[in-house]
This record gives sequence, C-alpha cells and structure tokens, in this order.
Amino acid sequence: MTADVVRAEGAPGPTLVLDRDRLPPGTLASRADLLAVRAWLERTGRGHIRKLALYGTSADPAYDLDYRFVQCLPGGAFDFRTGCGHSLLACVAATGRTGPVRVRAVTTGDTVVCEPEPGGAYTVRLVRPAPLSALLPTGRPLDRLCGLRVSLVRFGNPYVFVSAADLGLPTARELYGAGDAVLARLHRVRAAAAAVLGHRPDGAVPKVAVLAADGAEGPAVRAVTVPGWHPSIALTGALCVTAAAAVPGTLPALLARPGTAAPRQSGRLALRLTTPGGTVATSAAVSGSRPTDVAVHGKRAHLVERGLPLPWRIHVTA
Repeated sequence: MTADVVRAEGAPGPTLVLDRDRLPPGTLASRADLLAVRAWLERTGRGHIRKLALYGTSADPAYDLDYRFVQCLPGGAFDFRTGCGHSLLACVAATGRTGPVRVRAVTTGDTVVCEPEPGGAYTVRLVRPAPLSALLPTGRPLDRLCGLRVSLVRFGNPYVFVSAADLGLPTARELYGAGDAVLARLHRVRAAAAAVLGHRPDGAVPKVAVLAADGAEGPAVRAVTVPGWHPSIALTGALCVTAAAAVPGTLPALLARPGTAAPRQSGRLALRLTTPGGTVATSAAVSGSRPTDVAVHGKRAHLVERGLPLPWRIHVTA
C-alpha cells in the first residue's frame, strides 16, 4: 500500500493523499489508524503534514471521484467535519486526469469541478445553488461577536469574516504585520462563532478571515488556519469570501467595493483577493443576491513524493 504527498500552491503544507480503490475497505476509519499515521509521519520527518485525504471512484455515476478529508489538530485530535479545497485539488492532481474532474466532497456534501487551464493550472469551481438562508446561518449579513462586527457565511466551509479596520488595522500592510495579540483575539472570535454555529470550540471550523478595503480589484485578506496565520488563504476561504461578496450587507460585500473594484465580467462577479502570499483570482455566477457557483482560478498542485510505502498495519473496520 502506498500514498502520495502533494502540495497545492498557497496551502500551508502538503497533503498525504491515498487512493481508496487500492486500500482495504474501512482504511483510516478508526482513530487508532489515524494516530498510527500521525506517529509514522512524525518518525519519518513528515510531521508537518497535517492534512489527510482519501479519494476513489465515485459510487454515484454523476461524479468521477469521491473525496474525504481529515484535518489533524494539535494534541492528537482529528476533525472530520471540515473540507479543504487545496487537499481536494491535491487528490485530483495525484490521479493524473487531464479532463474536467467532477468531485463529490463526501465530508461536506459539496460538488466541486476541477477544470484544467492552459499551462497546467486548474479552475476549481464549487457548484452550490443554495438559498440565502443556507449562506447566512444566522439569517443576518452582520452579527456582533466579542465586540466586533462579523459576517457568518457558509459556502463550502463556514467562515467568520472580520473587518481589519475594526481591529485597528485599516491597511493591508498593518493587517499582514499583525502578531500574536491579534491572532489570540481572532481565536476568541472563532470560539464564539463555533458556539453560535454548533461546532466544537477546539475544532477546525468555522474558519476566520480578516478583510481590509485595500485592494485594487477586491479586498485584502488575511486568514487563520490550524494553528496560526495562513500563508495565503485557503481555497475554501477564497470561495467563501467571493460568495459572501455577492450577498448585500456582508462585510466582504462592503469591503470588496462591488460597484468598482469587483466588476461583473461575462455575467460573473470577478475579484482579485490580495493575500500575504500573493493575489488570488476568483469569480462567481450570481442569481439575484446569491451565488450559484464560485470559482478560484489559476490553482496549481505539485507532486512532492510518489508511491510512498505505508509501513503500518491497517486495521480494517468495515
């Protein structure tokens, strides 16, 4: 049994990718198996790999692949309720498929299409014609948590969006220079949002991202990952920011300046998100005041290790 290590550009680290079709049924379904994987990664100098992904031929003929994701958390815990767009793209890259790949994200229930672009990049498109009530879990574009205005938005992963100006960081330079004190404050905001949304306070979701109205074609963004600042922004975060920018009254909509900085091109809302790791191009098809699909463009993934032997014994649970 083997695995691949694949890193998507913009991700905080690589993903350990496993082809489910080549593994016994029930592989990595138990915490004991996952702990064995983590211990093996640590022993072999790969302890920085904190994302595990399994893919396989979909049982649903409408899809090419089924994809499951596990986030490793500090202290030996695991989160099975979150998704990771970078890890999903890593799975698609590992397959070597050249055409559009339609993926069923089993963990989150999302439909994601990875479409090849010239030069080896991908457009990653999340298709979700959800009602506005599903996008705004509290039913409001703005809420208040820990003394701050926030927007709680669910498109892919649930996110908490915070205004950088409300943190005293009105420019991208100040936002990107913020340190541990701001990070600790955002962790408290995330915990409060988790309580509102019914998630565990020490889990991976909801995610947090801070936005400043400082970009030429979209907001400047700095996101929080497990356990610190994200070097760029999660692919799911870029999708969620763009989806929220289509909903009037949310912080992303207010800070994206959709009248000027987020023009609609070919019937789509187009943004360029500024992040500490560079710019991210996104777009959304909008029906009324809700997005029906959102895409991140120009995403790449690179194979780091191929055919890595798995030395531990798999305990088949199903």
